[in-house]
Amino acid sequence: VHASTGANRPASEHLKSEPAIVAGIGKKLFPGGAVDWDSLVADYDRIRERIEAVIPEFEGYNEKIRRPGGFPLRNPAAHREWNTSTGKAQFILNQLPDLSLAPGRLRLMTLRSHNQYNTTVYDSGDRYRGITGERRVIFLHPTDMQERGLTAKSSVTIRSHAADRRERQAPGFRPVPYDIPRGCAAAYYPETNVLVGVDEHAVKSFTPMSKYIEVTLEAEK
Repeated sequence: VHASTGANRPASEHLKSEPAIVAGIGKKLFPGGAVDWDSLVADYDRIRERIEAVIPEFEGYNEKIRRPGGFPLRNPAAHREWNTSTGKAQFILNQLPDLSLAPGRLRLMTLRSHNQYNTTVYDSGDRYRGITGERRVIFLHPTDMQERGLTAKSSVTIRSHAADRRERQAPGFRPVPYDIPRGCAAAYYPETNVLVGVDEHAVKSFTPMSKYIEVTLEAEK
């Protein structure tokens, strides 16, 4: 766990931080409540104090976060400690989903670049994948590109096909040939969040199904 600071200038003076957005929602949902939302946004130390109060591993959070290089969180599994009823590691079996696709469609997964932490983008490069100065790219198997008449100089609109049948699209993406399985594609988020259907989520956790989005590609003129 380490502190970080963005290198990019804010796109607008009206751009809000993620804590400010969450706090704004909290103020609207729980007016007059026990939480002083403005106080938390004014000083992130107060947020860390609350995290420390409920997660023992974060004891001394504000002091530790100021250490050069940050600090590690203890992972019991790394020490072969299994906090289960049996004291042993437990494996869970899940039924495999139906991954069949309609002709012409691809399975899109969203991902982060090297220079990105969740939705915070520090710059537009990705040295892990050889991308410089851009983020609206879609990684494709070379054969899938050839079948669609696409090159690295093409521009495509990505269209998703969710169960609610609503039209969702993300224009202006450049295809990048990549070592990825046939029928699969990958692109950065949050640029591709718009493609995720509202009701497309995991069965139990309700996490958005951002690793499996059925899409088609439309070449732009």
